[in-house]
Amino acid sequence: MVIDRSTFENELRIAIRTGKVVLGSNITIKLTKLGKAKLVVIASNAPPHIKKDIKYYAKLSNIPVYEYEGTNLELGAICGKPFSVASLAIIDPGESNILLLLGEEEVR
Repeated sequence: MVIDRSTFENELRIAIRTGKVVLGSNITIKLTKLGKAKLVVIASNAPPHIKKDIKYYAKLSNIPVYEYEGTNLELGAICGKPFSVASLAIIDPGESNILLLLGEEEVR
């Protein structure tokens, strides 16, 4: 399924503003191991070992992973941060439809 980049970015901004989103690879991997994330987003240029770990633990925990087609700097900018963000975990999507956009159920 192809998702329009601008639509995804808008929904991500809404999730950050109204829900609970954590930034950073270490906390994303930890939440994925614990099965507490509802969605994980990885930048296209995230380090390979981080992508591998996140995808592995997400598969074990049945958490969807979306590979954002932009860079980690672009992902950081969308999140309103002046630094790069290689990955993030959405714990609560808030008022966004990001889970529906990706074909996932809103409530687990």
